[in-house]
Amino acid sequence: MSLLNRYIFKEHIYPFATALIVLLFVLLTNFLLRSLDKFLGKGLELLLIIEYVFLNLAWILALAVPMAVLVSTLMAFGRLSSDNEIVALKSLSVSYIKLLIPSLLFGISITIFMMYFNNQILPEMNHKARILSSDISRKRPDLNFEIGYFMQGIPNYTFLIGDKDKNEFKDITIFNNNKKIKRTILASKGKIATLNDGVILFLSDGSIHEYMENKNEEYRVIHFKKYNVVIPIDNLKLNRKNSGIRGDREMTYHMMKQKIISYNKKINDTQIRIQNRLINEAKKYNIKSIIDSSYKITDFIANKAIEKINETMNNTRNDEKPDIFSDRLQKRMKNLKKGIDNDFSLINSYKNSINKYLVELHKKFSIPFASIIFVLIGAPLGMMARKSGFAVSMGLSIGFFIIYWIFLISGEEFADRGLLAPAISMWLPNIVMGAFGILLCYFHSQEKSFYNINIFKRKS
Repeated sequence: MSLLNRYIFKEHIYPFATALIVLLFVLLTNFLLRSLDKFLGKGLELLLIIEYVFLNLAWILALAVPMAVLVSTLMAFGRLSSDNEIVALKSLSVSYIKLLIPSLLFGISITIFMMYFNNQILPEMNHKARILSSDISRKRPDLNFEIGYFMQGIPNYTFLIGDKDKNEFKDITIFNNNKKIKRTILASKGKIATLNDGVILFLSDGSIHEYMENKNEEYRVIHFKKYNVVIPIDNLKLNRKNSGIRGDREMTYHMMKQKIISYNKKINDTQIRIQNRLINEAKKYNIKSIIDSSYKITDFIANKAIEKINETMNNTRNDEKPDIFSDRLQKRMKNLKKGIDNDFSLINSYKNSINKYLVELHKKFSIPFASIIFVLIGAPLGMMARKSGFAVSMGLSIGFFIIYWIFLISGEEFADRGLLAPAISMWLPNIVMGAFGILLCYFHSQEKSFYNINIFKRKS
């Protein structure tokens, strides 16, 4: 790499790192605010929360990196342009393409790393994050007793604490919400400790009030000096589970290819089953050439075959074979059509699953490739905007990324519905934005005015 290439390449590193840190902080903060209710009242350890955040940092990183590339390209070329280094290089016959090469190398290196990250690291972290999130959701709330408030976190029990002195509670009232026996426990003081599968209450100087509805409405009071109560609670502690089941975003390229192959085999087997049912049904009534076995069976062909069976049987109707046209035969034909329709519904379900896997498969590579596309957009915009500053560069990056993301989400929706091929839907944002970037580069290399953005220049 030449001295010029190394110089321009290094200009991207610091803005890229800065932008990436800022974007990670913003996206992570937004994620934590949305996930806050998952942690509240669970009594989770700090290391467990850190692990949960770290695992979810993977998909945040996959989104933030292309945006950071755009910011770094804007700022790098903006600084070079504002210091008139671009003009000086052009006076030395350095072409626009030569200026762009180190930026493209930077984008390509980021793209290669993110393709590996999205295919190998991201699926595993998504899988572990989902399992941990499910484990946290199943965990019951910890015993966070607040003074003067009713606490109903333990099933069938309601607690009211009057006061607290370090680890000792005072003026304790416990209501047992059992349908058959209404029990209220009053204690002047006590301590509470957790077990593996419940809690134990060490109560002192109190009384137990019981009211039994099914025994002549009997009411009794029991006084005690010391009384220990064990309350079982399921999932009080977090149980970590392993799961071999993976979603489409938790699979590597190889895993998804195997899934697609298995679904294609199921589709082929189902089509063969439909074909054999039609052929066997036709043979029962001596009908030949109902379908061509060399053709791929479709819904249209199957319905035409069923119509041919009905038409042939109607043409051969006579008084000697009244049983052929009996209600039983008509019912059989109706069941045949219903069974074939169900098989085609199953095929459509398999195809929808294949589309979802193909969408995720192409997304693993299309989103990282956006780093190269954003270089093509960021370089000319940076030269035109000159030294617009970090805030403006970040704003432009977010704007372009929102447009890119709208294309991506819309394409994913169309692909899931079968309205657009998964490959086209996932690569269309790169094609559209790439064409725009190439157009910007062409106009700038020809020193033609494409769009005046002098408003971004800082006032001296």
